[in-house]
Amino acid sequence: MTRTATTSTPIHPLLAERWSPRSFETTPVTDDELAALLEAARWAPSAANVQPWRYLVGRRGADAPDASWTSLLGALAHGNQVWAQNAPLLVAGVVRVRNEDGGERPVGPFELGLSVGQLITQAHALGLHAHPMGGFDAVAIADDFGVPDDHRVVVVLAIGHVGSPDDLPEVLAHRETAERHRLPLEQLAYAGSWGEPAL
Repeated sequence: MTRTATTSTPIHPLLAERWSPRSFETTPVTDDELAALLEAARWAPSAANVQPWRYLVGRRGADAPDASWTSLLGALAHGNQVWAQNAPLLVAGVVRVRNEDGGERPVGPFELGLSVGQLITQAHALGLHAHPMGGFDAVAIADDFGVPDDHRVVVVLAIGHVGSPDDLPEVLAHRETAERHRLPLEQLAYAGSWGEPAL
């Protein structure tokens, strides 16, 4: 299933065709695919090359999920658990929020975002899809995985091959096939003063 965005100007197909499905096939993500996802994330831009991002990886597997997958699924909000339970890969993005000298690193979440963006784009290039989520218990994940105090769990992604909307509850199936939309550029990019469109 493809859901290419209707853009105001042409953009790369990897970006226009990327979307966040809720329906996933249970087909496992291969070791090579996982390595490519993490390698793409590894090469994201980073201020002073600190690379403050870390990833917690859970795999559903062909036979049974591993303990990491089970932990990550259990930490999701119920509404996300309903559909993410079929995703063969659950990955949590974690960022170091303090520098080695103890000072805050406010740019860290931005750097993690860049890294996650590259992971998501690589997923699409491999024929996979990734759905980032904000609905989860970050404290539970940190406790389960022993995340250091100077790190913060920011996002969890469900990753796999897109499945059929028919496998979802009706309300989610409708969202899966609804028209895609974004705010127009004039509401997103300003020049001169706040609210004055850049284009």
